[in-house]
Amino acid sequence: MSLIPSFFGGRQNNISDLWDPFRDFPFTGGALSFPGETASFVNTRIDWKETPDAHVFKADLPGVKKEEVKVEVEEGRILQISGDRRVEKEEKNDKWHRVERSSGQFMRRFRLPENVKVDEVKAAMENGVLTVTVPKAEVKKPDVKAIDISG
Repeated sequence: MSLIPSFFGGRQNNISDLWDPFRDFPFTGGALSFPGETASFVNTRIDWKETPDAHVFKADLPGVKKEEVKVEVEEGRILQISGDRRVEKEEKNDKWHRVERSSGQFMRRFRLPENVKVDEVKAAMENGVLTVTVPKAEVKKPDVKAIDISG
C-alpha cells in the first residue's frame, strides 16, 4: 500500500486514510484554537526573528484594535499574545453573499530564551501589524584566570 498520494488518478489511499489520534479534538493544526472558530484567524501567524539586540515578534491582525489585544509575559519567560476579533453586527435587512473574514479568539505562546530582559518588553500596533520587541540581556562571559604550571 502506497502512502504517497497519486495526483494522476491512481489509488486514493493516502496518509489521511491512516488513523489520526487528534481527529476528535476541538482544534486544528499545531496552535491553540477554539471550537467553532475559523482557523485562519484563530491560528494567527506570527513571525519571530532574532537581531543582535532583541527578539522581534510580528503578527498580522487586520481589523483588530490595540484594545482587543493583550501581550503578557508570564511564568518568567513565556510570552503570550492573545486577543479577540469581534463579529460584525448584522443588521436586520442585510443579506450576506459571502463571509470569508474570520473572527474569534486567538492565543499564541512562546518560550523566550534565558538572555532576555522581560521587564523591558515593548509592543506597538501600526496598520494592523502588532510588533513585540523583547530586548536581549548581555551575556556575561565567565572570567578566565590563567594558572601558572610549576615544575
